[in-house]
Amino acid sequence: MESSELIRMAADAFAQGKPVMVFDSDFRECETDLLWPAAAATPAVMRRLRQDCGGLLFLAIGDDVGEKFGLPWLQDLHTHPVLVEENPVLDSLITDDLQYDTRSAFTLSLNHRETFTGITDHDRALTTRRFGELASEMQEESAIEAMAALGKEFRTPGHIPLCREAPGGLETRQGHTELAVAIARLAGLVPCTIGAEMLQPDGDRALSVEDARAYAAKHQIPMLTGEDIMKAFGL
Repeated sequence: MESSELIRMAADAFAQGKPVMVFDSDFRECETDLLWPAAAATPAVMRRLRQDCGGLLFLAIGDDVGEKFGLPWLQDLHTHPVLVEENPVLDSLITDDLQYDTRSAFTLSLNHRETFTGITDHDRALTTRRFGELASEMQEESAIEAMAALGKEFRTPGHIPLCREAPGGLETRQGHTELAVAIARLAGLVPCTIGAEMLQPDGDRALSVEDARAYAAKHQIPMLTGEDIMKAFGL
């Protein structure tokens, strides 16, 4: 199947709230993510991510969404001179040796205020779904209004870690975060995508591409590569 047709199938599926799988590349993390639109998150979706993937559940958000809600990158917080002075251990824990990139995409972690512990499939679905819905609702509002709305519904720390797209998106970084939000954009959705990395059953390494494709075929899930997505954006 041609890349353009596969992209169309994946975008159509995602627009309908169905999953898509994305393998980044042989030259990056060599990992496949199982992804859903954030607003389509249900307890069943969270359960499947937890049981079938084995990796970290993460909510990838567009840089524009992060900007609207004022969500900082943790790497920036952890290297802020004032915080480092008050918490010297941050200087010892500095992120300067990532093997797959120069910068982490992680921002804050959230729980919806109506959750209990925040870790159950029900709680994580609520947090994920409402964040995706709120991001859509706040598109035409000011940053001040968006931050107030976020604070009214959510608290930090929580059990859904958010990863924010790098400024410039795929033109500047081709990580799982950028690829995940790119799928949402191709589907015409707000760039908020819930996903998890797929691991081998023993958890010691990423699921092989062959096994990932077999899973995709078994469950009739469109599977893309980072190269497919880059081509779709003319990169």
